[in-house]
Amino acid sequence: MIKDSYNIYKKCKQAKSVFLIVYGKYIYYRARYKLNILAHQHTTVIGIKNINTAHRLNIGVQYIGFSHPSDKTWMNIKGVLAITGNYSIGRGCRFDIGEQAKVTIGCGGYINVNTKLIIMHGLKIGDNCAIAWGCEFLDEDFHAIDYKGRIEKNKNIIIGNHVWIGAEAKIYQGTIIADGCVIASNSVVRGHFTEKNTIIGGNPAKVIKTQIQWT
Repeated sequence: MIKDSYNIYKKCKQAKSVFLIVYGKYIYYRARYKLNILAHQHTTVIGIKNINTAHRLNIGVQYIGFSHPSDKTWMNIKGVLAITGNYSIGRGCRFDIGEQAKVTIGCGGYINVNTKLIIMHGLKIGDNCAIAWGCEFLDEDFHAIDYKGRIEKNKNIIIGNHVWIGAEAKIYQGTIIADGCVIASNSVVRGHFTEKNTIIGGNPAKVIKTQIQWT
């Protein structure tokens, strides 16, 4: 317990977090919800009981040089947020997960600062995915346009394993991204990209290079 407290203190100092507030929340989450969550003092979680994880979840306490101490993280979880391993969510992120939605995140990887997840249906992020700052995941238009021959499509977003999503990329409803892919910064992605190990970029996004590897 003492070692764990000291590690939390070091993490708070690095992230310019207030130790007593962060540690107090940590103890409360463990006692009340049986969750191992370490959250920056400017973090609000609505629906914490809908988080399903047996592992450490860091929210806003991982140091990122360009984040600001006053950035606020807002998580509104009406559906389910399931995380299968230790995970870090950057400061200033916003999660809105609808009542019928499920977001599943694999082990390893991280979500960087100021990223938005607005999910009303479903989002699956594989293992060891790196999601850069300012990205957006949106699986609902919130307005319907009817036309002749319109076919209702699956709106879930599926991200494979070991995918790197560059800064300020936007991933929209129904998108599938295969394992090992890289999404270029500022891309607008919608569609099925089923070939593994490719660079995808542009607006609208398309395959730019194939047979790539990233570390």
